[in-house]
Amino acid sequence: MQRQYVRRSPHYPWSLKTLLSGKPTVGWLMDLCDENYHYLMRLAPDMRTMQGRYLSRLDGVMDLYLEVLEQTPYTSLLHLTYYFAHESGQSPDPDATIRIYHDSRQAEVLSLKQHILPLNRGFIRPTLEQKWKLSLFLSKWLAYSVRQGHCFLPRHALTAPTQERLAPV
Repeated sequence: MQRQYVRRSPHYPWSLKTLLSGKPTVGWLMDLCDENYHYLMRLAPDMRTMQGRYLSRLDGVMDLYLEVLEQTPYTSLLHLTYYFAHESGQSPDPDATIRIYHDSRQAEVLSLKQHILPLNRGFIRPTLEQKWKLSLFLSKWLAYSVRQGHCFLPRHALTAPTQERLAPV
């Protein structure tokens, strides 16, 4: 039986400043992981069967790239990014690796590199607060992408699965 998704609105009624300055709880983090899962399922409804690289291209907005790095019976491992042109070539930003847990309907940020907000500087053992901030950033990014109309479907596949990291074609 398919579980029906009931969206709470507004999911987080507090201001962004309050969210970033407050002390997160495990429950808040789990809610964010749940929310991120739902956004990802809206972006890629066929996630469980997807393999390889995908492009969502819309008029007037940045192209969004998705690569399915791994599929197991209960999880998917994704790479999600934009590519910005710089003098030295293409640069991914933000650049996220996300593990999807289909059985518990959760999305965990494994790594997130971005240059605008000081969320994570170098490798350190993630604390609850750091995981919260990364998940909150991902939530805002995914919500923005969904509002723009981005979607990854099998017809958006770029190439067959590869061992190399995603790069624009």
